[in-house]
Amino acid sequence: MGSTGMRVHPHHMQAAWHEVVSAGDELAVDAPLADKSTIICRTGQLMLASGTGAWRVRDSMNRVARVLGVTVHVDLSLLSIECTCIEGHESFSEVVSLPTTGVNTHRIWLMEDYIHEIETQGSGLTVRGFHNLLDVVEKSNPDYGCLQLGLAAACACGAFVFLLGGGPVEMLCAFVGAGMGNYMRAKMLARKLGQFSCISCGVATACVCYLAALTFLAHFDPAAMNHEAGYIGAMLFVIPGFPLITAGLDIAKLDMRSGIERLVYAISVITVATLIGWLVAEVVGLSPSDFAPQGLGPAALTLLRLVMSFVGVFGFSVMFNSPVQMAATAGVIGAVSNTLRLTLVDLPTIAPALGLASGCPPEAAAFIGAIASGLLAHAAEHWTSYPRIGLTVPSIVIMVPGLYLYRAMYYMCIFDTASMLAWFVRAVLIVAFLPVGLGVARTFTDPRWRKTS
Repeated sequence: MGSTGMRVHPHHMQAAWHEVVSAGDELAVDAPLADKSTIICRTGQLMLASGTGAWRVRDSMNRVARVLGVTVHVDLSLLSIECTCIEGHESFSEVVSLPTTGVNTHRIWLMEDYIHEIETQGSGLTVRGFHNLLDVVEKSNPDYGCLQLGLAAACACGAFVFLLGGGPVEMLCAFVGAGMGNYMRAKMLARKLGQFSCISCGVATACVCYLAALTFLAHFDPAAMNHEAGYIGAMLFVIPGFPLITAGLDIAKLDMRSGIERLVYAISVITVATLIGWLVAEVVGLSPSDFAPQGLGPAALTLLRLVMSFVGVFGFSVMFNSPVQMAATAGVIGAVSNTLRLTLVDLPTIAPALGLASGCPPEAAAFIGAIASGLLAHAAEHWTSYPRIGLTVPSIVIMVPGLYLYRAMYYMCIFDTASMLAWFVRAVLIVAFLPVGLGVARTFTDPRWRKTS
């Protein structure tokens, strides 16, 4: 008997939206409540799939619901939406879910355009017309291929290493390691493999490639082997800065379910990445030693921090699928705010004439940097049509203390509890202050954000 093989079905069953509506050619405002609910839920599903926070998802669904003449109550998690639509004496409940999570700032931008179009023309659209507009968003292809994503990670992590205190050797090796690691991760994700498997392989590849590049350089300069500390920077492309920041923003708006689930997801990614990084480092003999002094004057250091902050934020924005112009705008915001943060920390060195004994605490500096990012993004929002979250979050992702988080896990694995707690507490405080800073800026500049209803 010949083998017929086995057909593998996807675990997540997709909804055929055009087939579930009962009044496709009827004006949406006059359609049955169930059809209106599919439009509202699909809007929320596409927003949630883009990685944005719960407040923005709910706001988008509310705006569509008002156009359709419906009252909507929404409960959000990391991967699902529970929605109840009310119209007169009738109600309809629906649940939609996602197979996985990710970040796509270009799709957030497209959804913002969709919402604006709905608010101006939605009363004249049919049910099918709504879904056709949503089809355009859902079927939009990623702006970048795997090679481009690898190059973006290489540039971002190379710049990141400089901002952490590394020199040319560490930057070059981190460029190679991060580029190869993110290329591997992107190829695996394109094949729809498990996210944590992709992260593990990406981190392992980054660490091994960093060591390979370092060994290659040692053939020309034996002293290159003294620059192994930069391998941490090579794996920082997996640090889930977007979920970490949006988790804090969700909690600030009392979206506890979504915020806690995002936070748990981010912690899970960090745990897997740092454990794999530590395991590979133990096998190949790498250790997170301190960087050698850069030996730069205040002016040169500040200028290079501006440049590298721009490069780092631009690279992370590309990894979030931001168009080039949006990525460049976020890069400018990040260059200003991150350089401000680093300058405040190193103020006695940058401005010795002030006679200060110490600089600003890193936690307070992160808070001020996040506020600056939020205010600059608000200003940029008036000049461009880019969504604020597509500018603010990438600009402060570079402030997430990935080095601290990795070192905390490293010292935990070697049972150095005191060092582990010191690095962990410092990391947690900085991570906590970043969304708080963005929330403060948003409160000052956005009336809808600062109100509860």
